[in-house]
Amino acid sequence: MFVKINGEMRYLWRAIDHEGEVLESYVSTTRDKAEALKFIKKALKRHGRPKAIVADVN
Repeated sequence: MFVKINGEMRYLWRAIDHEGEVLESYVSTTRDKAEALKFIKKALKRHGRPKAIVADVN
């Protein structure tokens, strides 16, 4: 998902539970493997191991 912050486009990463509640959100300037792994590690540290991970890539 894209968001505009101070006139610049940024990438918004979100972790959502099975009920649709946002567990974690992260904004970055790039959209690559390193940013994805950083976000996943941060979410796993706070919320534990999930039963399933679903990626919505557009």
